[in-house]
Amino acid sequence: MKKYARIFRYLQPFKTNIGLYLLFSVLSIVFSLVSFGAVPFFVKMIFSPDKIAVKAPQNFFSTDEVNYQLSLFIQEHGKDGPLLALGLICILIIASTFFKNVFYYLSFYVLSPMKMSVVTKLRSDIYNKLLQLPIGYFTEQKKGDVMSRVTNDLTEVETSVVGTVEGLIKDPLNLIIILIILISISPKLSLMLFVFLPLTGFIIGRISRSLKKNSNISAIKLGEALSVLDETLSGLRVIKAFNAERILKQKFETTNQEIFLIRNKIQIRRDLASPLSEFLGVTVLAGVLWFGGQLVLGGNAGGLDAEGFILYIVLFTQVINPAKSLSTSFYNMQKGSAAIQRIEEILQAPVTVDENSNGKQIQSFNQSIEFKNVSFSYDDIAILKNINLTIEKGKTIALVGSSGAGKSTLADLVPRFHDVSSGELLIDGINIKDYSLHSLRNLMGIVTQEPILFNDTIAANIALGSANATQAQIEEAAKIANAHNYIIHKEESYQTNIGDRGSKLSGGERQRLTIARAVLKNPPILILDEATSSLDTESEKLVQDAINNMMQNRTSIVIAHRLSTIRHADEIIVLQKGEIAERGTHDELLNQNGIYKRLVDMQEVK
Repeated sequence: MKKYARIFRYLQPFKTNIGLYLLFSVLSIVFSLVSFGAVPFFVKMIFSPDKIAVKAPQNFFSTDEVNYQLSLFIQEHGKDGPLLALGLICILIIASTFFKNVFYYLSFYVLSPMKMSVVTKLRSDIYNKLLQLPIGYFTEQKKGDVMSRVTNDLTEVETSVVGTVEGLIKDPLNLIIILIILISISPKLSLMLFVFLPLTGFIIGRISRSLKKNSNISAIKLGEALSVLDETLSGLRVIKAFNAERILKQKFETTNQEIFLIRNKIQIRRDLASPLSEFLGVTVLAGVLWFGGQLVLGGNAGGLDAEGFILYIVLFTQVINPAKSLSTSFYNMQKGSAAIQRIEEILQAPVTVDENSNGKQIQSFNQSIEFKNVSFSYDDIAILKNINLTIEKGKTIALVGSSGAGKSTLADLVPRFHDVSSGELLIDGINIKDYSLHSLRNLMGIVTQEPILFNDTIAANIALGSANATQAQIEEAAKIANAHNYIIHKEESYQTNIGDRGSKLSGGERQRLTIARAVLKNPPILILDEATSSLDTESEKLVQDAINNMMQNRTSIVIAHRLSTIRHADEIIVLQKGEIAERGTHDELLNQNGIYKRLVDMQEVK
C-alpha cells in the first residue's frame, strides 16, 4: 500500500468526513439488511399465517425471536392478526429502504469533497513540482510524456483509484457485516464460505496481476503519441514543405495502433472482473443451497429452520454485489497503480536547484559577478571546465564560440538554472547558493533566442513578473523596446490577445515584446541569449536598437553568433569545448589572429 501513501496523506484533513462516511455507510448497510431480512417473514405470513411459535427463544437476535414476536402480535389481534402483521412487514420494508437510501446519499455527500480534494491537491502538487524542477530535467524528458503524466495518468488516478475509494471502504464493511450475521444464523453453514471465498479471491488476484504492467506500457505509448502530436503542431510548416505527411502519419498510426492493442487487452481483463466474480459468487451460492438444503431437509440444521435458511440465502445473495464491486475496485487499483507510479516519478524527482529558505535577500547588485574555477557536468559529461571570469558592474561581457562550446550553459549558471559542479559563482563576493533563489533571480532580466510568450494580452505578457506595473509603465517599457508603435495599431492595442506562443505576431514583434518585459522589470543584470539571430535585417535593426536602449547602465551578458552585435562589448570571451580559449576586446582579439579572428573573417565583419 506504500504506492497509495500520498493519497492517504491527502485524506488526513478529512478525518471528520471519514468518520461520518463510515457511520452513514454502516447505517445504510444495516437498513438495507433489515429490508432484505424482512423477506422470509413476508413469505411466512403468505404461506404459513397460522403457524404459531409457542416458546420464547433463548437468543434475542434470532429468527425464532422474530417468529415469536409475530405470533404474539397475531394472537393479540385475532383473525385480523395475519393481515396486520403483513402490513407491518411491508411498512418495515418501506421505512428501512427509505432510511437506507437517505444514509446512502449522506455517505456520498461527505465522500465527494474528499475525492475531489485528493485529485485537486495532486494536480496542484504536480504543477508546482514542474515549476520547481531544474531546466535540465526537461531536456531529458519528452514533452509528450510529461503531458501524458499530468493529464492521462492523473485522470487514471481519479477514475481508477480515487473513484474506487467508496468500493474499498463500503464494500468490505458490507461484506463483514453480512458475514457476521450469516455466522450468527448458522456457523456450520458459514464454514463453507470461509473455504470458497479465499479461493475466489485468489483466482481474481491471479488474473489482475498483469494489469499494472500493461497500464504502464499504455501510458508510455500515449506519451509517445502526444510527443508526435506536439512535434506535428509545432513543425507543420516543415512537414508540409518537405512532403513528410506520410512519414509523420505512419509514425503516429504505429504508436496509436500499439495503444489500441494494449488498452484492448487491459479492458478485456478489466471487464472480466464483474462477470467472473458473479459466476464464482453464484457457484458458491449453489453450494450453500445444496449444503444448507441437506441440513434443513435432514433435520440436522443445528437450530436452523426454513425461515432462517431463507433469510440466510437472501442475505448471502447480498454478498455477490459488493464482492463484484470489490473485485472491480481491485482491478481498477491495479490498473491505477501504474499511473500513480508514473506521477510519483515526477513528484519525487530531485530538485537539484532548490530555494534556500534561510538564504540572504539580495536587494541590489553592487560590485561584480565572479566565476572562480567553475566547472559544470551533466550526466558525467563535462560542459564547462575551470572557468575564471569576473564581470564588473555596468560592463558588457560577450560570449562567443561554436555551437556546443558552453555559452548558454555558462549564462544559465548566473540565474541558477543549473548549479556549478565544482568551483564557486559569486555575486558581490557571496556564493549565489547562499542567496534566496527568488531574490537572486529578481535581479535579472533574460531575453532568449526564441521569444517565450503566452496566450494572453500584450499588456499581460509585458507585465509578466511585474504584477504591480501600471499601464503607463507598460507603455514606457514598450517604447524603449521599439514596440509601442506597432502595438497601438493593433485592433485592441495593449489588450490584443497574441495567440498561442505569440502566433499572431511576427518574429520581430514577438522579440520586442520580450525585451519590453525585461525593460519593465528594470533588472541590474541582463542576459541576452542570441536575441537577434533568427530575425530578418529590418527586424534585427529594430530589436538591436531596443537592446542597446535596454543595456544602458546595466551589467550585460550577451551570447551572440552575429559578431557585429558585440564588437563594442567591454570584454569578449571565446569558448571552445567548455574552456576559455581567448579573451579581450574586439580589436585585441583581432590582433591575436586566433579563433575570434577566424570567426570574424567567416562572417566578413568589417
